[in-house]
Amino acid sequence: MLSRLSSPSTTIATKIIKRPICQLFSATSIIPPVKPRFSHQHRTSLIMSQQFSNAQVGNGKPADPYRKANLDNETPLADKIQDLANFINSCKFCMMTTHDAKSGNLASRCMALAATETGGIDLLFHTNTESGKTDELSSDSHINCSFLNSSGEWASVSGRANIITDRELVKKHYSPTLKAWLGDLEDGVHDGGPEDPRIGVIRVKMTTAHYAIVSKNIIGRVAEVAQGTLTGKPAAVNKLREINEQDVNNWRGSH
Repeated sequence: MLSRLSSPSTTIATKIIKRPICQLFSATSIIPPVKPRFSHQHRTSLIMSQQFSNAQVGNGKPADPYRKANLDNETPLADKIQDLANFINSCKFCMMTTHDAKSGNLASRCMALAATETGGIDLLFHTNTESGKTDELSSDSHINCSFLNSSGEWASVSGRANIITDRELVKKHYSPTLKAWLGDLEDGVHDGGPEDPRIGVIRVKMTTAHYAIVSKNIIGRVAEVAQGTLTGKPAAVNKLREINEQDVNNWRGSH
């Protein structure tokens, strides 16, 4: 009777049952190897060619409604930059990100803002010229400085950096607290003072910036988030602003 009802599926099942129990849980013992449809290189190129868009989705609504609800394109450039400079100076500390050319990795560390220049768009930071970040900047000057406060306001400044060792600039913005970070090597020279040759200045010249500052008080923000949670309406709680490269060039031309 079994032979009459046998089929390819029952034959395979019979063969599986006859196998040792240890092989029943081995996928390779049951399923024959399948030749990959695409080579590794082809699969990589397919992944790399995958694209995403913030354009309209199928129902005509923006794919990123938060950005649309919060983007501020009405504020004049001078006010945008003044608000950014005020925010950066109030935060004081940022995460500075550089590129390690040797490993290919990005590296971030906390830095204290020493001063701003060019009407607020260029940033100055004291540094030990013997630190790793100066080596990274020597090989790749691209840099990002990101600021954040407890209200969730943030700023991201991208630019190019160079290291200044001019003693007048160092002394102009020098702070005695630098001694706590450089230490006194007790050789009469490297003492953490304003004449210490290890102290330099990282000057970040802005190319673009993005930032968000709150547009409502705490009660208004909580209400917006609560409404969005219930209805799916994007919360309009921030002034999301962008300063592009052309804006920066125009600002430099007048400052």
